[in-house]
Amino acid sequence: MLINQQYTRHGPDYRFGEQVTFLDVKQTFGFSHVRVGRWVTRDESRLAADLVFDSLADLAFILKLPPLKLGLRETVSLAFGHGGQKGVQAHYAPAARELALAKNAGAGALAHEFWHAFDHYIAAKSFKSSSKRFQCASDLWLSDLPIIEHPLNARLSEIFKVTFLSGNGDEPHDYVRRAIALDKKHGMQYFARPTEMMARAFEACIESYDDISNPYLVSGTRFSAMAKEGAYPDEAHRKVIFQALINYFEPLGMALSKHPLG
Repeated sequence: MLINQQYTRHGPDYRFGEQVTFLDVKQTFGFSHVRVGRWVTRDESRLAADLVFDSLADLAFILKLPPLKLGLRETVSLAFGHGGQKGVQAHYAPAARELALAKNAGAGALAHEFWHAFDHYIAAKSFKSSSKRFQCASDLWLSDLPIIEHPLNARLSEIFKVTFLSGNGDEPHDYVRRAIALDKKHGMQYFARPTEMMARAFEACIESYDDISNPYLVSGTRFSAMAKEGAYPDEAHRKVIFQALINYFEPLGMALSKHPLG
């Protein structure tokens, strides 16, 4: 069976015991469309829909965003048990702008992949870049591209600053140094990629939110092997990053509630 009782969630009750479907997920969170794999049974789909719904609702609650805006103005789609990559929990496909959760191993990666989708979406709205290739705001910020002047973009820049730079703002944060060291240790170029550092920082902040615990939304940023190797920000750093995230997402949510973000 895909889902079992190991996913013990603690948080607000958004569904009041009601069963939801992936159509409810699409309509509530504003995805362009939702695809469910042909090998996902009806019971598996029902169980997964509840878990995904609660996870996205938790994410919206934590970020103080209107739930309907998680689909990024219906530019992002969601796939469950459809077109996954072997051995991968979840992934974001930039060409299709699709969040894909694996049927048997998608738990715990939703927050991480949401950040990738958001990082991609917001890049063209925040930075002056004419390139049409896949770009993320975190990459563009570290490349010193000009940022479009807007109060929200200044707050977005602050998220990157407190994540990547030390207190005085002119040296790489220890979190960055650890990521570089991990790449050298494992012989790869992954941990120190700006997009991956930001996604790990984001999910770590979500998991450290005191009032909600949801291992389907995010897990492994505190006690996993990679956490012990320093792949995630420490607790003190998470608090600083989280405050910057809320300083950005809360007014963004207010702006989105008044009018669409172009």
